[in-house]
Amino acid sequence: MVSSSQIAKFSSALPFWLSILLVPLIWIVASAGGWWVILLPICTWFLFSVLDVITGLNLENADTETSEDDLYWYRAITMMWPFLEFVTLFGLIYYATHTDHLSVAAMVGLFFGMGILSGTIGIVYSHELMHQKNKTERFLGDFLLSMVLYSHFRSEHLLVHHRYVGTPRDPVTARYNEGFLRFFPRVLRESLISAFKAERAKLERKNLPWTDLSNPFFRYWALQGAMLLLALILGGWVGLLLFLWQALSAIWQLELTNYVEHYGLTRKHLGEGKYEHVKPHHSWNAAHKASNWLLINLQRHSDHHYKPDRRFPLLQNHTADEAPQLPFGYPIMTVTAMIPPIWRRVMNPRVRKWRAMYYPEITDWMPYKKATNPLPR
Repeated sequence: MVSSSQIAKFSSALPFWLSILLVPLIWIVASAGGWWVILLPICTWFLFSVLDVITGLNLENADTETSEDDLYWYRAITMMWPFLEFVTLFGLIYYATHTDHLSVAAMVGLFFGMGILSGTIGIVYSHELMHQKNKTERFLGDFLLSMVLYSHFRSEHLLVHHRYVGTPRDPVTARYNEGFLRFFPRVLRESLISAFKAERAKLERKNLPWTDLSNPFFRYWALQGAMLLLALILGGWVGLLLFLWQALSAIWQLELTNYVEHYGLTRKHLGEGKYEHVKPHHSWNAAHKASNWLLINLQRHSDHHYKPDRRFPLLQNHTADEAPQLPFGYPIMTVTAMIPPIWRRVMNPRVRKWRAMYYPEITDWMPYKKATNPLPR
């Protein structure tokens, strides 16, 4: 018999399970075809923005000493999602290439929506999984990333981004006044190079060559190759193109989020290549309730960088006195990032206010504007 305490634990985790509803939704729009295919991006971007207005902010914090057993239902959604995404993605590839009611435009729109799903949900969940010590969870994180051909994100994120965030050596930290259209191609190139260099340096410290099979890039390439082959088998060349399109859409969604998370924020240089420790004020924070349900508290990014090993339900909200606050949740902010004049009008005054608040002694910000050594050695 289910106890009241078990029901309470499930109920507290239930809002984070809202993402599951996007799976039947994408199958419904695939069946309907036509303009219905734009419904999924509308739901993820605009519906959750409306819900943010209705539900307001969540300023409460969970007990950081909560046991793993009490987090079962939170962990379950992240463990379940890789299988749901796999079946959905490859099921849609087969369906779209074996039906005659979807036009080319409808297929493009449908797999753009699938990319939003695998980017907004899949990559965010892989981010949670890759930070865990459990090997099963870390593999599931790799499995998710292989479905968007971005497996190196794990190496880049754990070995480069968390170490160098807010410094010129982090490709993913968006510079002040750097528009997203400049940021995106730069980060695609630099993050891959920095991830490979970081893994190579890690092997060199063990006196091993980069070609050693313990290099995770071999696992990345094998998983990604398997995904490409499966798409080709199920859907032919059209299926492969649709797979590549959803992967690009997912990566674009991820890097839009990365762009927002640290735009214009820097850690103070202490001299001799050293920087101050990462603190909550080195990431933008957003306490909007509904979008944090969708993104499993990713918007509590200030605490994630301060305490990277915390599971998502235990991430703490930091107030305006402790961390810079975004005016809206990620769904609105990522759309705004695509319109540079509006983005600068919204965010640049906030960056200047942040500088005056935390670093009033720094009057010359020019050294922080250009990356003199962007890639780790």
